[in-house]
This record gives sequence, C-alpha cells and structure tokens, in this order.
Amino acid sequence: MGTTWEVQLVGSLPDEARRTDLQNGIAAELERLEAIFSTYRTTSEIARFNLAPAATWFAATPELATATAWALTLAERTGGAFDPTVAPLVNLWGFGPVRRRGAEPTPAEIAAARAQVGWRAIEVQTSPPALRKREGPRALELSSVAKGFAADELSRWLVRRNWPGHRVQLGGDLRVSGNGPAGTGWSLGIETAAAVPAGIAATLRLGEGGLSTSGNYRNTTVLGGRTYGHILDPRTGRPVESALVAVSVVAPTAAESSGWATALFVLGPEAGVRLAEELGLAALFQMRNSDLGPTEISLRPTPAWKNRLGP
Repeated sequence: MGTTWEVQLVGSLPDEARRTDLQNGIAAELERLEAIFSTYRTTSEIARFNLAPAATWFAATPELATATAWALTLAERTGGAFDPTVAPLVNLWGFGPVRRRGAEPTPAEIAAARAQVGWRAIEVQTSPPALRKREGPRALELSSVAKGFAADELSRWLVRRNWPGHRVQLGGDLRVSGNGPAGTGWSLGIETAAAVPAGIAATLRLGEGGLSTSGNYRNTTVLGGRTYGHILDPRTGRPVESALVAVSVVAPTAAESSGWATALFVLGPEAGVRLAEELGLAALFQMRNSDLGPTEISLRPTPAWKNRLGP
C-alpha cells in the first residue's frame, strides 16, 4: 500500500523458527489485502472493479464490500467531502501510480476529472458481497480507509493465532489490542505537524482501538513552483489548503479512525471541528497559528478527546 508496517507483540517467541513463521504469516496476510486494495496493481480486485462496465454487479470479496460500504457511509455523513471515487483527481494531481511533473492541472482538466467523481454512483451489497456502478466511468480509491482496514484485519489475524496483545502500525494508522506490555495501555505519541521543530504534539494511552493521523505535511508534490499536499477536496477538485495541518482520531477500529481523520481534514478547521463535536468523535486538530509564526502549531482537542484521553 505504498508504506511501511510494524507489529509489536506482548509475549515471547521461544525460537527463531517460530518468529520467522509469524513474520512470514503477517507478510502473507498483508499481501492478501494488497491484492484487494492496491491502486498500483492492474490485477488487484479494486483495479478490476474500476475497469468493469457500469450497471452490472461485480462479485467482490467481503473485505472490499465492507470497506466500500464504510467509505460510502463517510461520504454521506460529510456531504461528499470524503468521496471514495476521487481516483481521477488523485491521478490528475500526480498522487497515483504516475507522478505529475511541471504545471498544476488546468481548470478544464480539473473539471473533466470532477465529472468522473461521485460517490452516489456506487452501490454495495453484502450478501452476497458485490459492487455496482450505477453509471460510469467511476473508479474506487480506498487509500484513506484501506490501511486502517488492513490494520484491523491483521489485528484479528493475530488474535486468531493467540497473540491478543499487540500493536499494528501501517503508515499513519494504528490498531492496538490487549492493553500493552505493562497492562496499563499502549503508550502512543502523535507527531507534531510543524516542519520545524520536529517533536511530539500529544501523548496518550490506548488499551483497545484505532488511532490515525491525516495531514498534508508529508506526502507533497511541487507543481508550477507551489507545494501541494496529497489530500484532495473532491468538491473543488484541488488539494486541501487551510489552517488545518493534521487531524488525529481515536475510534473503536482503525478503519473508523483512518476514514474520519481524512474526512475531518478535508472539511477543515471549522466544519471539521463542528462535525466531530456533533458526533462525539475523539479528535485532535493541529492548526497553523499564523499569529505566532509560520511553523507554530496550536492544538484543539474535541470534548470527547479530552474526556477520554486528557488535554
């Protein structure tokens, strides 16, 4: 999925052979999920759906159907600020398999790409699992939830193999289970989104659940002499530009925390905070504080964050 993974386990491995067997099993499980969600592989399940004709049901794995259903729920709750059919815009701005060089997209190019974006054209059924495009062309892009979903799947895989205490990290998405090595919760840190100085914006202890951070300060591109972040607003067709630099969300699952972190980031510092507070989401917003300088960051936790995790 274009990122790194790390697993920490509570317990001990008695021999190197068992350690190797476990690591190979984890890699195989991630490879199975990659074959479903990858937008870089032309043979992945999501790539095959994107090439499928409209108006016909596409037999899907339960994983793809479940992740798509969650993405569509997010799209509805955010009024389309989160849209799992944003692939044409992702590719246009060069954040897909092929990097864009030179000038930024023209208004005409953005309008043409936006004409192919629209989450309401996607239907999902879970029994049997299947997807359908009401109209085409439409292309699913589930990167904003897939890593979190994969972290949850890997967590369940570890539990089935009698490793209930673990921390799974895929990129910026975490899933923890088992209350940590000391039995008091996993000690986690959230990186400051400021370019300088690097550091920890917040720390927390989490016994069970998902933690995800989304921001436009790492994955960037330079077009026409300007730097743009990879998170796009499907309503405008352009990268998100606001005082908001990162959003962290704690939720029962990493699929939930991952999707909400991206959705709230797109909504921005006002609408995002308002929706998070209305829904009782545990979210931490990092905002650029221009009054204190271009690199100064202020933190705004929601009441649910403060009640659950502290200030």
